Amino acid sequence: MATTFNALQSVEMTVPEQPIHIQHYLRQPQRLVYALVETDRIKQLSEEVFRLKMRPLTFISISIQPTVDMRVWAEPSGVIRLQSIACEILGFEYINQRFSLNLEGYLSLEENLSVTNLKGRADLQVTIDLPAPFCFTPKAILETAGNGLLKSVLLTIKQRLLYQLLADYSRWVESQTKNVQTTGITTNGNCQELPILNIE
Repeated sequence: MATTFNALQSVEMTVPEQPIHIQHYLRQPQRLVYALVETDRIKQLSEEVFRLKMRPLTFISISIQPTVDMRVWAEPSGVIRLQSIACEILGFEYINQRFSLNLEGYLSLEENLSVTNLKGRADLQVTIDLPAPFCFTPKAILETAGNGLLKSVLLTIKQRLLYQLLADYSRWVESQTKNVQTTGITTNGNCQELPILNIE
């Protein structure tokens, strides 16, 4: 019995003023991945593609752990986009063959007078062909449980993003400022980029 679950989550945060504007930080969209997921659950496959090992999810009596390949890139306008391009359920072949996940999201910069905000949204959809025993469970119950699970996943991502992104931005500015002080390079819109910092 194929069933589709959906969830969406919006986020908005005010960016504190720093010596280097956050638009320069966002030129490295890969940093967003490290704000969303713990470092030990990330494997970089290419410049834009990352393999993310999600935490185990329990749906009624089924426990699964999806591994998602995610593409992250910045558009010319400065908007950061995220899109899942592949997914695998490890250790559960029956579900793996009957499971699909689609995650799309964006993060954009908005400025109003002296206030800088980051706004974003994530849409998550999962379709799964559940084993025979679930055929006897009312569809409304399955959908409520599944939608609630996906919503909790996105809420966890949102909470981590709200804290980790601004914390990493602050650390990045501090490292850039120290680098400028020791090298004499100015930060007039052409700040030197440092390697991505791992977020614990």
